[in-house]
Amino acid sequence: MNQLKKILVLHTGGTISMSANASGDLQPNDENPLVADVDMEGMFHHQLQLITEEIFNLPSPHVTPERMLELRNRIVRAENDEGIDGVVITHGTDTLEETAYFLDLTLPNTIPVVVTGAMRGANEIGSDGLHNFQSAVWTANSDDARGKGVLVVMNDEVHTARFVTKTHTTNVATFRTPTFGPIGLISKQHVNFFQELIQQTVCDIDHVIGGVYLLKAFAGMDGDLFDAIDQPTTRGLVIEALGAGNLPPATLPALHRLLAHDIPVVLVSRCFNGIAEDVYDYEGGGVELKKMGVVFCRGLNGQKARIKLLVGLSNGMQGETLHHYVNNAFS
Repeated sequence: MNQLKKILVLHTGGTISMSANASGDLQPNDENPLVADVDMEGMFHHQLQLITEEIFNLPSPHVTPERMLELRNRIVRAENDEGIDGVVITHGTDTLEETAYFLDLTLPNTIPVVVTGAMRGANEIGSDGLHNFQSAVWTANSDDARGKGVLVVMNDEVHTARFVTKTHTTNVATFRTPTFGPIGLISKQHVNFFQELIQQTVCDIDHVIGGVYLLKAFAGMDGDLFDAIDQPTTRGLVIEALGAGNLPPATLPALHRLLAHDIPVVLVSRCFNGIAEDVYDYEGGGVELKKMGVVFCRGLNGQKARIKLLVGLSNGMQGETLHHYVNNAFS
């Protein structure tokens, strides 16, 4: 008889663990309804062993990189010392993609790690939490999920942590992967993969730094925000630039000052699809920005690029090594 796989479930809070009060407002519960009200063994037909922990209970806007590192360290311990075969993390959706990508960058790419959440509270009509949780567990239990990096499972779709993003404030189909789409679909308890993700190097860190910021460019932007960020405690900046990767010319003097202080500046596009490129050769265009020393990050949105820059800096990277690390989401 084959030994049952051990799946570690780490609850971190979020809507999936909340319920609506009499006024219809969502609030955290004293006890997670997924733990209190669900027959876990019955749900999975005794085909696997679930080990459940509430590692913390926070709305996702309260989750910090330090909490992400706590999750990462718990998963490493579970794999190395406890013989865990897969991990499921329940998480609030507001920052789910950032936590998932942080784990994707810092975990060994071996056992399946699956992040899920919900858009509706446990007692709301059409609540999606229990279904998403079940789908995430079946994915973590799948042999085909090994070696695919951290996955996000929502609404019967499997997405890569690297490219998935929240696209709607309330819709249960909020998590999408622009340009590429999901890499798998879930039908009942079966997970069907039909794409492969290009692998990337794991970045081992034991702490996270602060002082890494994100700004979004806009028409008429000047250098005031750049000057405000230009502080001794600033370690890095990501800019969501216009179009293919351009900035208003009034930002350039302040941007020069940031770069002169050896603060790495990474540029992505604020567009929903496509990649940032140095294609325009005019004042503030991508060609000039690249010559100034701005690093173009291809394929990530602003919040993901910030996580990657933060991880690289926390690893001690600098100069060309750091530039190469954040330049390309596809390696």
